[in-house]
Amino acid sequence: MKLMLKTTPDHRDAELLIKVYDLRREAVLRQSRQAIQREFWPKSWEDVQAVLKPDQPLNLAYRQAGTYWEMVYSFVRHGIVHPGFWLENNAEGLFLYVKIEPYLAKIREAGQPTAFRNAEWVAKECPEGQPVYARIKARVAQLSAAR
Repeated sequence: MKLMLKTTPDHRDAELLIKVYDLRREAVLRQSRQAIQREFWPKSWEDVQAVLKPDQPLNLAYRQAGTYWEMVYSFVRHGIVHPGFWLENNAEGLFLYVKIEPYLAKIREAGQPTAFRNAEWVAKECPEGQPVYARIKARVAQLSAAR
């Protein structure tokens, strides 16, 4: 499917960006984002499998942060917002994507066939997203090695 990306940001992009930012400030989402950034550093498929279980302490944070960023990146993938403008302000979700990327095929096989498809598209197919992804991938590797 060939998508038509917006070529110029406009005031609607800015209005939607502010709404997305307001959601990021919501207390439960903020806690979930922080938990995933600080505590979720999978080193194996078993680490990922654990967080997929409903009784695991990080499961709620993983689901909330993951679905939030998938929604945010769907706006780019479907041409609703200008990619460059959007990714200047919404790159954080690629941190989670990079952390789970080595296990993505197994996550999809385990019953989530569309998991992270918007983040993956932004990282791999979106021209404005590719350099952001490369930068974040390098940063996650650096942080992971220091753990």
